[in-house]
Parts: sequence; structure tokens; C-alpha cells
Amino acid sequence: MPIFRVEARARLLIDVLSDYRDQGKYLLHEFVVMPDHLHLLLTPAPEISLERAVQFIKGGYSYRLGKIDKIQVWQPSFTNHRIRDAEDYQRHCEYVRLNPVRAKVARDAAGYPYSSTGAGLQLDEVPQGLKPAFLRSA
Repeated sequence: MPIFRVEARARLLIDVLSDYRDQGKYLLHEFVVMPDHLHLLLTPAPEISLERAVQFIKGGYSYRLGKIDKIQVWQPSFTNHRIRDAEDYQRHCEYVRLNPVRAKVARDAAGYPYSSTGAGLQLDEVPQGLKPAFLRSA
């Protein structure tokens, strides 16, 4: 069920992302809330695992939404990808930004209001220490 198609639900999720970022649970680099799923590019705080950071988001959202609607929101797991280097980071940033355009829910990334490009939410800088992309010799 595309629960984030409802504007209030999508905006609530953005509020949750912002609140936990402001609490220092993670650095938020990119995100997009699609009608039926979410893409995030984040760096958990040093003392927090990725699983715990995602648990904050899923649990915090479910708790807040539960005050308004009694619906099942999340699948029990999530898929993750560890960023390998600066090139991989840029590729995933672009993937997240362009997701609404590819899905034909927006004409351009900046015009999609439920994303890091359109929501006006403060984002964190590129993670420090990313290795440069491996240069291939000809």
C-alpha cells in the first residue's frame, strides 16, 4: 500500500528523519520518500549501528503515525549497501535524487517535495575518509 502517497504521512517521515538527525543519531546525506518506499543515505553516529539507526526511524515514525492512524507501515527488514569509495557515494546520491524522476512521480528531482533536493531539510556533508575511486590503468 503506498502509504507515503498521503502528504501528511510523507511529511511526518521527513520530520522523523530530521529529528533523529538533530539528536545526533546519524548524519543524513540524501533521502527520498517515494509513495511506497524510502531511500536513505546516512552515516550512523559512531556509537550506533546501522540497524539501530534504522530502528529509530522506523520506530519513531510508527509511534508518531500511531497517534493518527492505526496502519502497518514497515516490512520487518531493510536492504543496505556499504559505500565503498567517493565514486560509489556519488553514484548512490544520484540514484536517490533521481528516483522520483525515474518512477515518473516528478519531472525533475528539485521539484519533488519529499526528498533531500526538494524538502528544504538541512543535510550533512559528504562523509569524511571516503577513498578516491580506484584508477584503472589503460
